[in-house]
Formats: sequence, structure tokens, C-alpha cells
Amino acid sequence: MTNQPTSNRDVATLGGGCFWCLEAVYDEIEGVISVESGYAGGHKPNPTYEEVCAGRTGHAEVVQITFDPQVITFRDLLDIFFSIHDPTTPNRQGADVGPQYRSIILYHNDEQRRIAEATIAELNAAKIWKAPIVTEVKPFTVFWMAEEYHQEYFVKNPYQGYCIAVVAPKVMKARKQFTDRLKAQH
Repeated sequence: MTNQPTSNRDVATLGGGCFWCLEAVYDEIEGVISVESGYAGGHKPNPTYEEVCAGRTGHAEVVQITFDPQVITFRDLLDIFFSIHDPTTPNRQGADVGPQYRSIILYHNDEQRRIAEATIAELNAAKIWKAPIVTEVKPFTVFWMAEEYHQEYFVKNPYQGYCIAVVAPKVMKARKQFTDRLKAQH
């Protein structure tokens, strides 16, 4: 499935570890119309979660974000992205290890590529992290929707162990850091 941008909708595809974390954060951001968890950046058509977890599909766990660029910019989305995961660890986020957890930006057009590369250069120059950013910047080709039970996982399972230990702290951090960007209900 691929989403095509319109005048008041654009699409971003980002991977920063477990897709549950990114989906939970972006769901709360003003200007974000929808967030879908899935797989991209690999070579296997229509992969399953088990295949992606085995690390042989080339896909990363990603979110596909449909957003209103008149409310939130692609750069704003990247600022949030780089604040909620460690972009300096190849094929890993915390205890989640494997190529499916790599940091990746799959750009949909040259403008997104330019913004992604400039943002990474700016953050590296600022030396926010002790190591350089290893986030891949690759052209978007196709997004494969994850199984239904992965969609809105944090909302449906807030008391699941991983959600309490990993997802909730990222959501709380984003709420604190991006208070002015939250949807009205938060």
C-alpha cells in the first residue's frame, strides 16, 4: 500500500526501532492525520512480522505518517523522530536488536531527502550524541502494512510489559518536550 500526497496531505515513512513507540508518539501530534505501523526498506514482498523479526527480509519496522504540511512540517516530524530514539546505534534500539530495528528515513521526494540529510548534518555538527548518526536515508519504494494486532498497539495494550517499560516513557518524553505540538485532547 502506498499513500500519495495531496495539497493538504503529505506522507512520511520513518523507522526508529519498534514501530509501536513511533506510532504511539505520532498519534498524539497535531497535524498528524494517521499513523500506520508496517514494514519498508527491504526486498521481500508482503512480509509477515515473523519474517521481519528473523532479519532476512531487509525490512525495518516503520510507521507511515499521513500529515497536514500546513500544520506540521516534515522537519518538525524529524525533530520528534530524532528525540525519541537513538539514531547512533546501527541495527538496535535498546534491547531490540536486528536490522528490523535500524534507524531509517524513507523519503518520498527530493525535498524530503534534502531535509533529512540537512537535519542529520545539523544534528551531527551539534554533537548531541557521543557517536555520529547512522540513520539510513533511502528512497521510499513500498510500504507493507503490519498485521492488524500491531495497529494502535499501545492504545490497546497500555499495561503490557513492553508498553510500560519502553513505549510509555517515550510517549511521556514526547509529551513533555513537544507540549505545543500535541493534539487538543492531551
